[in-house]
Amino acid sequence: MSPSSYSHLVYVERPKGLINSNTFRVEEVPFDLKPAADEVVIKIVWLSIDPAMRIWLSDDAGPFRPLQIGETMGGIGVGTVVGAGEDSGFAVGNHVSGYVGTTEYSKMKAKELTKVDVPEGAQLLDFLGPLGHPGQTAFIGIIDLAKVKAGETVVVSGAAGAIGSLVCQLAKDKGAKVYGIAGSAEKCRYLEEELGIAKALNYKAATFQEDFVREVGAFDVYFDNVGGGMLDFLLTRMNLHARVILCGAMSTYASEPVPLKNHRDIFYKRATMQGFSLIDQGDRMPDAMKYLGDRVAQGVLKSTYHILEGIKETPMAINMLFAGENNGKLVIKVSRD
Repeated sequence: MSPSSYSHLVYVERPKGLINSNTFRVEEVPFDLKPAADEVVIKIVWLSIDPAMRIWLSDDAGPFRPLQIGETMGGIGVGTVVGAGEDSGFAVGNHVSGYVGTTEYSKMKAKELTKVDVPEGAQLLDFLGPLGHPGQTAFIGIIDLAKVKAGETVVVSGAAGAIGSLVCQLAKDKGAKVYGIAGSAEKCRYLEEELGIAKALNYKAATFQEDFVREVGAFDVYFDNVGGGMLDFLLTRMNLHARVILCGAMSTYASEPVPLKNHRDIFYKRATMQGFSLIDQGDRMPDAMKYLGDRVAQGVLKSTYHILEGIKETPMAINMLFAGENNGKLVIKVSRD
């Protein structure tokens, strides 16, 4: 039975810096969602909290369309079909994933959604983790672009995060020696003891740069999730023909960019530096999902989730990412499935 109403998160005011109490409002509206022939109505079960959500709130949203005042906040999620048009190709009860928005229910074009069949050894939530956009991003960056090889030295920033932790595991699975950079002793212990990487370094330590030189020396591949001063420092620690893969610049999303001073080292080391986005990688998704699915089934990929409940928690959750307060992939439990 359909509810009489549902809630969604409305964008109210463009923030400067971190999100504040004026940025959004939770609005309850009547449930009047009826799918056209090519549409479905979804009950959202899980919502992903991602650094890109802060980018969407900016006038300059890079490759994304800036969210407009009055719109429902965006968000990637998974849910259950509760209404399906006759030409949608979906049936009530199907699980789906997509850009569903920060809402309890959503009416969408069927072509904007992907049907989700949960494999053995996995759960629906994993389609926001190793079997979703974090896993796909890790695969494209470290397998396709970096082409990491056994015996190479790989460094990952934001290593305990949703994407970073999967990059660490995929690189380790390839036989690389993996070093992670994280922001707490607890996260460093997780990377070493649970994921089994060679060494994790706390970037907040006063001796971080000296520790890095002593423990790592130089790298063959750097998977960058944070940009800013960390990227600038690591450009001085490249081996010949190193590859720097730019996945994100989280340190600059809510503040001014930090100029790079050491970019000449790219020339000196004949290195390559490449940015990427899943926006351009649609043709690689079948191979990525096969690769990731196999490794989930084999127990190669581990995932930890930090769960909050209710869409009202979304603003605080986004800020948590930038404060490094989450332990594992940060998600919102929107409703019970």
